[in-house]
Amino acid sequence: MYARVFPQGEAVPRELARMGGAAPPLAQVWKLIAVPQATAAVFTAWLAQQGGWWCSAPGAHPDTVDVLFGGSTALPGTLGQAAAAQPALQPVATALEAALALLQEPPRTLQLGSATLDLSRPRLMGILNVTPDSFSDGGLYLRPEEALKHAEAMLSAGADLIDVGGQSSRPGAVPVPAEVEWQRVVPVVREIVKRFGALVSVDTYRARVAEAALDAGAVMVNDISALRFDPKMAPLLARHQAAVVLMHMQGTPRTMQQAPTYHHVVDDVYGFLAARLRYAMAQGIDRQRIVLDPGFGFGKRGAHNLDLLRDLAHFRSLGQPLLVGTSRKLLLARYLPPAARDRLEDTLVSVLYAALQGAALVRVHDVAPVQRLLALLDVMARHGP
Repeated sequence: MYARVFPQGEAVPRELARMGGAAPPLAQVWKLIAVPQATAAVFTAWLAQQGGWWCSAPGAHPDTVDVLFGGSTALPGTLGQAAAAQPALQPVATALEAALALLQEPPRTLQLGSATLDLSRPRLMGILNVTPDSFSDGGLYLRPEEALKHAEAMLSAGADLIDVGGQSSRPGAVPVPAEVEWQRVVPVVREIVKRFGALVSVDTYRARVAEAALDAGAVMVNDISALRFDPKMAPLLARHQAAVVLMHMQGTPRTMQQAPTYHHVVDDVYGFLAARLRYAMAQGIDRQRIVLDPGFGFGKRGAHNLDLLRDLAHFRSLGQPLLVGTSRKLLLARYLPPAARDRLEDTLVSVLYAALQGAALVRVHDVAPVQRLLALLDVMARHGP
């Protein structure tokens, strides 16, 4: 069982419609996921005594329910006091306390090594795949000099950092040996830092590759496994005081698109990211160095991706900067006629929507048009009456 703080606005009516409930305006709304039915019965009886409101729907597991509920902002404190005298309420109080412990306004800066990245506006992460088989640009930048030219072009176009990957994570991709990934990535990272003084992220889940890249000047590790695939990764990042992206993925790149399923994709991804955030902090990684990524296209069907994009603001209650990687992906393809291979329009629409929902970083192939889009958005946001 876990809990999350529910955002106000359109999110509440949408969830009520999905769960089959209706509610008066409330100061705050929360959601409990996978609550044992006996616990839910005790909690809702107590909630009724407090003048609160709730609705419920079947949970993902037998004999569990999901409970959407609301009341005054004082309700969590009152629940904590009640749990001391009524132990059956303690699991709910504990889950709510854990959610509230993460709750904070996402930070306005991100620590990248000794550098501080201002997040008062969305920042651009340029994709540099030094691989032969990445889904969109495989083979284009496998030669180091071509990779460096492309990195320079992205930086000139407005990229705030470059994300270098030496192993494809496209659906069905087979892992390459660590030595191959190392040989592709590390020389390019070193030269980007040396020639351009740029901020560099390395896209890897292997601690060995990450350590070599950090030693070569990288300041962030973009880990699609959220520190699950290599037990040495979290201690390494803590020692190096490196930043990290924790991404949600169902399965592995090789298996992730083989019939991905969710009970409720937003709840499920939220619960995963909350758990990985707690794990990272417990391993000694500073919270100001952690970025969360819902993992668009990684073990999701089209409808899952659209639900996550539409409800991206839900993840802001985790209190961390959000990275969105929708570039050139098939998020909108099923709803429109076939597009060009680069799917630029799809990327621009999804990036714009993500920025309006609070994304702090966007990971893209096409830096120049996305930079212009975000610059225009910033002009509009700053334009006074």
